[in-house]
Amino acid sequence: MSKSPKGNPKANRVSKSELRIIGGQWRGRRLTFTAEEGLRPTLDRYRETLFNWLMFDVEGARCLDLFAGSGALGLEALSRGARHVDFVDASAQAAQAIREHLQTLSCQDARVHHRAAEAWLKQQANTKVEPYDLIFLDPPFHQDLLQPCLYLLEYKGFIKPETKIYLEAEGEFLPSRLPGHWQVLKQKNAKNKIFFLLECPTPHPD
Repeated sequence: MSKSPKGNPKANRVSKSELRIIGGQWRGRRLTFTAEEGLRPTLDRYRETLFNWLMFDVEGARCLDLFAGSGALGLEALSRGARHVDFVDASAQAAQAIREHLQTLSCQDARVHHRAAEAWLKQQANTKVEPYDLIFLDPPFHQDLLQPCLYLLEYKGFIKPETKIYLEAEGEFLPSRLPGHWQVLKQKNAKNKIFFLLECPTPHPD
């Protein structure tokens, strides 16, 4: 039987992290969330690069933030004029933090879904899906979560011609693992990760 940590202040201390919105109507706003293992918000400099890539694609866009984590990408999109964002994350704690961020920002143009990404996509595929304009994919690394989600996104009606998909993966991820007919619009390599902006010109029908 393990000892109770009550007498150890450090054991009871909850680690807090912070994200900063870098552009749009909430530029400079800082939001805190509880740090969790595997939760790694996209750094400011990479978000800035991404939204420079998407300069003319965010305003009015319907967005999906899959594996939302801290919600940094979806919140940034809302700040820059996205019409709607669906946030999806398997962590109840992360989902609740995003709900609180939206409340803090008085934003009603979003929904938060506490569900594993693949399970949520399968569930939604059984309904009439409205395709997204922008999709953010930032899954936990080294867990082989991308391929099933990419398949569901394309074959179950989540994307349309000119949908943009932003993907973060571990540094050793090979572009050859992406669907062969998808177009790589932008690519950036960092020390331990790789970033893509993708487009699927002719999505397959369900």
